[in-house]
Amino acid sequence: MNKAVTSGFESDVGRKTTHHFLYPESAIDLPADVHLVLVPFKTLDLQWIASALSTGQITKTYMEVKQFIKADKDKVMVISPAFLKYVNDKWTEHHGRYPSTGMLAVIFALHTCDEVSVFGYGADVNGNWHHYWEENKYASAFRKTGVHNADFETKTLRKLVEEGKIRQYTPERTARPINKYIRKT
Repeated sequence: MNKAVTSGFESDVGRKTTHHFLYPESAIDLPADVHLVLVPFKTLDLQWIASALSTGQITKTYMEVKQFIKADKDKVMVISPAFLKYVNDKWTEHHGRYPSTGMLAVIFALHTCDEVSVFGYGADVNGNWHHYWEENKYASAFRKTGVHNADFETKTLRKLVEEGKIRQYTPERTARPINKYIRKT
């Protein structure tokens, strides 16, 4: 998701990426075998993806964005605004202005995959979100901005784990499972 990297963190997040969820401000170049899944939080995001794969005319939304993105045009998917509304209404229940990209990806996976395992996503013991690949000194920023509600999303993920609907692994380098449904092999 977003700017997450796998190189050097394979023990945390695995070696294979099939779908990479992003929005323009978090865009990175992708290998040809990866599906780019655009999460359009605003109308300009739809215009950006067309531009980034062709003319490069859009270079700014509310901040600078990649003018061009390397991705297989035949593997681009766009999340429907109706799906964003559904996740906001039913899963995050309007806690925060809208769901995080991670939460959208987890719910998308629940609706499309037979099994869902989540690696490197979530909050620390203090409820602060972090990125496993970087030192994030602003890990508690979402509490202040109200954009996403990390506490509510964390509770939702924990409930999904408790119900056995997903498996979630700690964001530590050990990739230990945090729920009773997983046996380390």
